[in-house]
Amino acid sequence: MSVDFKAKQHEFTQYIRDPATNPAPADVKPERMAMYRELIFNNIESFLAGNFPVIRKILDDEQWLELAQDFFLKHACKTPYFSEIAEEFLGYLENERFNPDDLPFLLELAHYEWVEMALSIAKEDVDPNQQEPHNLLYQTIKLSPLAWPLLYQFPVQNISPDYLPLVSPEQPTSLLAYRGTDDEVKFIEINPMTYRLLAIIQERGQVRTEDCLKQLAEESQHPNPDIIVTGGLQILKDLVEKTVLSIC
Repeated sequence: MSVDFKAKQHEFTQYIRDPATNPAPADVKPERMAMYRELIFNNIESFLAGNFPVIRKILDDEQWLELAQDFFLKHACKTPYFSEIAEEFLGYLENERFNPDDLPFLLELAHYEWVEMALSIAKEDVDPNQQEPHNLLYQTIKLSPLAWPLLYQFPVQNISPDYLPLVSPEQPTSLLAYRGTDDEVKFIEINPMTYRLLAIIQERGQVRTEDCLKQLAEESQHPNPDIIVTGGLQILKDLVEKTVLSIC
């Protein structure tokens, strides 16, 4: 008799995902199916623990295994690459995870942890600046593809087993993640002015520094816009030196 391979594969994977509600293939020994499931699940669980170490640390064993099992059961990964499973986990948390007992910052913390891995393996190269930012005000700048401004409702960079906020602070947390010329991923907590400057540059692709600062000054409605321009220019110079920004 011919075997419907796709049907057999579906039967196999459904049992691997959820043995409690799906029968095991009749032509495979139970101990072998148990071995397959343990091997596959343990690989996924280990990879998640390695990429989300803070989440693993703040959850007890029961909570962590429930989360990993739920991901394993519900989410149909669309990639064969282990390096992309972390992004799949983010999609699961955002679209498929509905547990009122979860910590309120779980998704934001997962995104924060994912950013470090994503930047570390990104294929883009850092573009070292060939020009000194002496006349930066009249030059055109752009954001490095390896520099990501981040905005979170919770201070995710401070979360630990000793700090588990259940209510977000009044002020959101602005961070800058970037990979420098040394290929190390760094995180910097930034103020709202710096975040808005980076957002303007990101929105416009590339922009003349003077125009960027004028837009910020107009948005701020500061009584003395020169203060905004002077302070913003110093911020941009520092970001150029860090290769977060490059001169076009």
